[in-house]
Amino acid sequence: MSSNDLCVARVPIFQGLDRSQQEHVAEFATPLHVERGTIVASPGQQQSRLLVLHTGKLKISHGTAGGQEQVLRTATVGDVVGERAFITGQLSTDSVTALEDSQMCVFEHRDLARLLGEYPDISQRMLRTLSDRLASTERLLAAITSSDVSARVAAYLLDQPAKFANGIARITLPMAKKDIAAYLGTTPETLSRRLAAFAQDGSIELAGRREINILDVEALEEALLEE
Repeated sequence: MSSNDLCVARVPIFQGLDRSQQEHVAEFATPLHVERGTIVASPGQQQSRLLVLHTGKLKISHGTAGGQEQVLRTATVGDVVGERAFITGQLSTDSVTALEDSQMCVFEHRDLARLLGEYPDISQRMLRTLSDRLASTERLLAAITSSDVSARVAAYLLDQPAKFANGIARITLPMAKKDIAAYLGTTPETLSRRLAAFAQDGSIELAGRREINILDVEALEEALLEE
């Protein structure tokens, strides 16, 4: 990875550092490339490490008591995976699988602890990232426990990272619709109907197989209040 394309420079927890500090942090990173479908981490894995995603997409999930897979979230470019295990010192109970060919840099926890001693700002940003993720999870959980599927779909759309062009926010669904439907506790058919309904009332525009333009954020937020 070239010095002009530092993996750590893309990650919020390291963006408070200047360039020379980021280059120093990058010295502790080990590059890792995985192909789509690769299991990057398994529950109870002994190796303690932080994953910083440079390109690609990862799925974080765990198995239920009934043997089903429950998707917890997806990680995209600039996200980190494994910070909770670092903070708590406990082994992760999650599985991490590559949804696409992915490039990441890996920090061993012992090296990360040393870097936190040198740059305390990293720990503050890490806690802020976890706090933001918790707030997002709480909003989605509230929607999922609602009897209204539209609220669940609206919450999910609002929590996706967006790219802005001409004042319009475009999101890319990180998983196949069948996986999103399972995540939201509904069926693929119902998910498609709800997306079509949002498109019909002008809240969103279906711009591609997985691309969606958010046209009316307030309308989606109002859907969160429906029962």
